[in-house]
Amino acid sequence: MAFRVAMGLGFAVLALSISIAVSVGAVSIPLPTVWGILINKVVPQTIPVDWSAGREAIVWDIRFPRALLACLVGAGLAIVGASLQAVTRNPLADPHLLGISAGGAFGAILALLHTGLFLGLLTVPLFAFLGALGATLLVLAVSHFAAATSADRLILAGVAVSFIVMSMANVLIFLGDPRATHTVVFWMLGGLGLAQWGQLVYPLIILVLCGLYLVANAGNLNAMTIGDETATTLGIPVARFRLLVFVIGALITGVMVAFSGIIGFVGLMVPHIVRLMVGGDYRRVLPASALMGSVFLVWADVVARKIMAPEDMPIGIVTGLVGGIFFIWLLRRKIG
Repeated sequence: MAFRVAMGLGFAVLALSISIAVSVGAVSIPLPTVWGILINKVVPQTIPVDWSAGREAIVWDIRFPRALLACLVGAGLAIVGASLQAVTRNPLADPHLLGISAGGAFGAILALLHTGLFLGLLTVPLFAFLGALGATLLVLAVSHFAAATSADRLILAGVAVSFIVMSMANVLIFLGDPRATHTVVFWMLGGLGLAQWGQLVYPLIILVLCGLYLVANAGNLNAMTIGDETATTLGIPVARFRLLVFVIGALITGVMVAFSGIIGFVGLMVPHIVRLMVGGDYRRVLPASALMGSVFLVWADVVARKIMAPEDMPIGIVTGLVGGIFFIWLLRRKIG
């Protein structure tokens, strides 16, 4: 009961956060106007129109899709991080550190600069997923080749693969059209400025389907945190389930990277904070991580837009700074 109340309060905080995110910017728009525009878009002619068409376009066509994309990306990266931390039994597991984000970036860059959008809007998400999946399989292959069976060594294998894949991505940028490289480099730093209504459906579908699967298998994730032996005695096919979670993580991360660029450390920070609040049961950790990840990334985007206004700072810089500090604190806490 207490968890449901906490989740209800969390959704209220998320709604308020989205409202503020839509309100602030180079052109400040009062919250009542924001809500009036949103309500009228859902139920036309409910509220008398006392705002300009320009403000309506800013709210509905630019800022609201951006805030919703922040919610989807934050939720997706957070549940991927939580799931990876369970199946690897490593609190430092994160799609960024395991090279999954780098693989997604490689695939997206390949599509943007070299192959062209021959599949339409699906080209970049598909290539990003294939890149993320390829990087995931490469991490598993490297860890097997190096006999890196421990969780700590798996992270080291992920970091090594991340450097290799990002080097290959940089080669693609170097060989690509110089007129497009500036846009790609800015995209690699992470950003939500290209959010559009027509594209939100792809990350939404992937997040819902994969998230429901992970929640349905929360009991298996709980068992994996105890150890492979315990999970095996409970009838869980450990190797297959771990690989499936990696593939799902690659799918979510690849699609999110395709629309937001590389945004690191969300999957590292959020699950830790959530476990301190709701405990270690993944039936609670996963939905709470999705909610907190959404709130965190919405506010990170607000900071990114305001800190150097009117310039739009890449959100990856903000999450990288906060995540780096959190990473140092986590190392200190583990050592201490």
